[in-house]
Amino acid sequence: MAYTTNPKMPKARMEAVRLVKYRGWSMRRVARHVGVEPSTVSRWCRDPYGTGWMPIPTREATPKRSPRALPAETVDAIITERIGRRRCAEHVHQALKKKGVEVSLSSVKRTLDRCHLIKKRSPWKRPHDYTERPKPEYSGALVEMDTIHIITAEGRIYVYTLIDLYSRWAYAEIALKIGAEQSAAFVKRAKQAAIFRFELIQTDHGPEFSTRFTHRLLSMGIRHRHSRVRQKDDQAHIERFNRTIQEECLDRTTHTVADFKAALKVYMPWYNGERSHMGINYQTPLEVLRRC
Repeated sequence: MAYTTNPKMPKARMEAVRLVKYRGWSMRRVARHVGVEPSTVSRWCRDPYGTGWMPIPTREATPKRSPRALPAETVDAIITERIGRRRCAEHVHQALKKKGVEVSLSSVKRTLDRCHLIKKRSPWKRPHDYTERPKPEYSGALVEMDTIHIITAEGRIYVYTLIDLYSRWAYAEIALKIGAEQSAAFVKRAKQAAIFRFELIQTDHGPEFSTRFTHRLLSMGIRHRHSRVRQKDDQAHIERFNRTIQEECLDRTTHTVADFKAALKVYMPWYNGERSHMGINYQTPLEVLRRC
């Protein structure tokens, strides 16, 4: 009998064996009743599960051994190289190649996958649209955004920060709660305070910058881009601004919401209008914006 995927066949085999062993039917009669060859019924009766009281499972159709399978020594070398340095399949392939082990990269990947030595992407992780990073050739072409988390006696205080990469114009606000709606509201207020148009905002993968935040920006005519994973330079400008605002402003005042808001109210106009920046040839952000 050909291999079958019928889920009811194990139980049908059990019933056939029961007819032979406990009802006294002949194998030929059972074969006609079930619709198989008598030799098939005989094989079911000899099966270890052929007691007549338990289903006889369908054996796998996969061959036990492929004639083109990798030698055991090669498989051991792949596993040893992987476990030794925890390198990826490409590095394992090159290391084995230098040692004189002839094996293809696809075979290395299949072996590591079969041995559960590859960390696969979680099926629950939401993919993001990695929009191509534009060059900040004018104000608003690329704006980076982030949040600072500060633990105080009053609890956790958040600071929303935003910076334009071309002019270095920045904007910051204090918040007691963060989320997609709060992030979109912050962008709307920053947009009103700026004298240029936001075209693309780049953020990390924080929960406050979720797909809901992306839709809110699109409704305002602004595109959203997530930074690339494990690419620390993607958010370099906003991370440096976060450090600057903490060293020059927040760390110099009492850690309360009221004092933070008062300090930012004084610091941000000075940062944009009087503080020179090395990255823009020792100009202030407002001087760059006036030239545009």
